[in-house]
Amino acid sequence: MAASSEEVLLVTNQVRHAKKDGTLYLMAERLAWQEENKDIFNVSHHYADIKQQKISPEGSSKVQLQIVLHNGSSSKFHFANRDGPPVQKKERNDIKELMQQLLPRFRSMANKELEQKNRMLQENPELFQLYKDLVISGVMSAEEFWASRKPVLESQPSVSSKTQTTGVSAAFLSDIKPQTDGCNGVKYNLTADIIESIFRIYPAVKKKHAENVPNNMTEKEFWTRFFQSQYFHRDRINAGSQDLFTECAKHDEKDLQEETMDFIKDPLLNVEGLSDQTLGEGYGCTLDKTNPSSSNAINSSIIKRFNHHNTRVLSVSQSKSSSLLPNNVPSTTSTSNSNTNSNNHKTQPRDNENGEPKAKRVRLKESISYADLAPSTSGTPVTLKLERTEGYYHGPTPISAFEYSSAEEVMGAMHRVHEETVATKTKAFQALSSSMAGAVMNELTPGGALMGASMHQPLHAVYSKEIQHDLKRLYTSLAELLRHFWSCFPVSSKAVEEKLMRMKGTLEQYQTKKLQPFKDSLAKQHIGPNLTIHIEELLETAYNKYSAWQAKKMGMSRR
Repeated sequence: MAASSEEVLLVTNQVRHAKKDGTLYLMAERLAWQEENKDIFNVSHHYADIKQQKISPEGSSKVQLQIVLHNGSSSKFHFANRDGPPVQKKERNDIKELMQQLLPRFRSMANKELEQKNRMLQENPELFQLYKDLVISGVMSAEEFWASRKPVLESQPSVSSKTQTTGVSAAFLSDIKPQTDGCNGVKYNLTADIIESIFRIYPAVKKKHAENVPNNMTEKEFWTRFFQSQYFHRDRINAGSQDLFTECAKHDEKDLQEETMDFIKDPLLNVEGLSDQTLGEGYGCTLDKTNPSSSNAINSSIIKRFNHHNTRVLSVSQSKSSSLLPNNVPSTTSTSNSNTNSNNHKTQPRDNENGEPKAKRVRLKESISYADLAPSTSGTPVTLKLERTEGYYHGPTPISAFEYSSAEEVMGAMHRVHEETVATKTKAFQALSSSMAGAVMNELTPGGALMGASMHQPLHAVYSKEIQHDLKRLYTSLAELLRHFWSCFPVSSKAVEEKLMRMKGTLEQYQTKKLQPFKDSLAKQHIGPNLTIHIEELLETAYNKYSAWQAKKMGMSRR
C-alpha cells in the first residue's frame, strides 16, 4: 500500500489491468494500480517517467487509458464501472485531466535532474567509466545506479539560477496536424505544451478558458469549439455573432491598433511611404497614395493577423512565463496578461523638455557619428605588478663573513685521523674473507641463487598497462555491485528482498559478461589466473551469504 506520507489525489475503483480488477491511484508523485485483495501496488509509474497518455477512440467498446513511458513500455487500464459507459468515460476523463496538469510540472523536474546527472558524468571520468561498464553494458539498471547517489544529486547546485525561458514556435498551430476519424470528422491531439503555447500567444483564449471550463463546458467541448470557430479558421470579416471567440478577435484588433499607435517608429525610416508598386513614376504608371480602399480587404486582414501573431510570438520571450496549470490560474491573471504585449511596446519615457524620446535621439546620434572619426581618449596607464621583485632588483651582494681554517690546521687534522685509524685494532676473529663475503652477497641479492623462489616483482613491471586498466575497472565495478548487495542485509522488507534477489542476478551477469571475458583474454596471453583469484573470492563470499540467507528463509517457511 502507499506510504502514510504519500498524498492521494484521486482514487478510482473498478479499473482493470491485465484482465484483473483493481483500484487506480493518482498520488502526488506517481500513478499506481493495486489488485483487489492485495496489499502492494502491482503497477507504479512516477510522473517523471511518463511520456504521454492515450485514450481509446470514440465509439470503442472499451473505455481505456494507456500510459506510455520514456523507455518505450506502456500500461493499459480498462475502466469497467458497473454504472455504464457514461460513468466510465467520466472517471477516465477525470484522471486524464488531472494528469495533464501534473505531467508538465514533473517533466521540468526530470529535465533538471537529467542535467545534473550529465554534469556529474562529465566532471567525474571514473564515474562515467563505471556508468558505461555497468549501465550501458546491461549489468545494472540506471535506476539502481543512481539510487545510491540520490543524496549527492540533491546536494548538487543547479546549473544556473536564471533559467532561459523556452520560446514558442511561429508555426506551432500549423504543426497540430488533425487526423480523420473515418466519419467526415477530424481529431486533434493536444498536449500540455501545445495548450500552454496557445495560452501564451493568445491571452484572450486563456481568459475564455478560465471563464468557461469547467463551469459552462468541459475541456473537450471548449477545444472543439475553438477549432471550429472563425477565430481559428478566420478571415475575421464574417465572424458570427454567436461565436464564443468573437470577443477574442475584437480584442486582438484592439491590441494591434494599440501596438501600431504606441510602437516607437524609426525616425530614419518611413514605413508609410513604402508601396508594392514595382515600377516608378514615368514608366507608364503613377503611385496611388490617396486611395487606400483599393487594396484587398482580405489580404489586408491576413497581413494584420500575421503581424499580430509575430508580435505575440516575440513578446512571449519578454513577458513573464505563464502557469502550466491553466485551471488553477485566477481570472485576474488572465486579464492582466492580455495587455502584456501593449505594455511591452509603450513609448519610452521622455527625458527632455521638447518631449523627444530618448531612443530617437540615440538613433539619430548613431546615424551621424562614426567611431573612426571619434577623438582618441587616452586611458589610464597600466601599472606593472611584480610578484617577485628580487628578479628585477638583483645586484651585487656583499660576501658574508665566515671563519676559514688555514692550510696548516687542515693538514694537521688529516694526520691525526690517519694515526687514529692505523692504531685501531680489530677484534673480528671469525669474520669471513672478502671473496667469500662477496659470493654470499651475490647469492642473497634479488636474482641470485637463493632468492629465486621468494622474488616478488611489482605489478606494473609484470603486466601491461592495458591489463592493469582492465583490472582496475573490474575492481571498481565489483565494488559498486557489492555495495548494493551487502546493503540489503538484514532483509527487513519485501522491497529489500526483491532488490537482494535482483542484485544476486546482477553479480552473476557481472561474472559472465565482465570477469569471464577478462580471464579468457589472460589465457590467450598465457598469463596465469592468479590475477582474478581475489575477485572470485569476493564473489564466492557473496554467493555463500545469499545461499545461507535462502536456506534460512526456506527453513522458516517450513516451520
